[in-house]
Amino acid sequence: MATGAPDLLRPDGTPVRVLVVDDEVNIAELISMALRYEGWEVATAHRGSAAVARAKDLRPDAVVLDLMLPDFDGLEVMRRLRDDDPTVPVLFLTAKDAVEDRVAGLTAGGDDYVTKPFSLEEVVARLRALMRRAGARQATDTSVLTVGDLTLDEDSHEVTRGGDEITLTATEFELLRFLMRNPRRVLSKAQILDRVWHYDFGGQANVVELYVSYLRKKVDAGRAPMIHTLRGAGYVLKPAV
Repeated sequence: MATGAPDLLRPDGTPVRVLVVDDEVNIAELISMALRYEGWEVATAHRGSAAVARAKDLRPDAVVLDLMLPDFDGLEVMRRLRDDDPTVPVLFLTAKDAVEDRVAGLTAGGDDYVTKPFSLEEVVARLRALMRRAGARQATDTSVLTVGDLTLDEDSHEVTRGGDEITLTATEFELLRFLMRNPRRVLSKAQILDRVWHYDFGGQANVVELYVSYLRKKVDAGRAPMIHTLRGAGYVLKPAV
């Protein structure tokens, strides 16, 4: 099945990440294929312990979680996931249709449920609703990013600060876009390398430092600074005080 262009994105502009947990491999794969067709990033697990471990790597935006698993049940998986991310939305899958089972999942903190057998369309629709409530944005939303008096148009590549046009190279533009998609968030050099230059961190910190200095000269020159260095942690962009 081909992967579609995502129409829902995370706040930083990257694809939504979903963890699918079901001990029935065929079901997990069918759901995964449907979600990948939406353009989302998907990982699967077939046991509770594997789900907890996978979530630590993926940092999912939502979890599709079977209530009945071979090692420990879905409620325990959710409790362990919520220890790391208290707000991650959970959509329960259950072969049981008794009211008490549905209530148990929702009372324990689940956000929604579907009962087997279900349609893939229903699972996708429920997840889309959960993602919107959690802050996912439409890919067709406005292409203009704004932080303080700094604006960046992702379509036209026009950048202004306080109404003054700023001319950037392609790499400077990508770096600024990444910073502006994550305002007030400290971004490490490794994260910036991976997102802007698309390779893993490995002794290339000087590249990031160099381009941050270029960007500062254009964005912050003669103005209150917006790009800040947190020594040992990374960089953060926030409105000027």
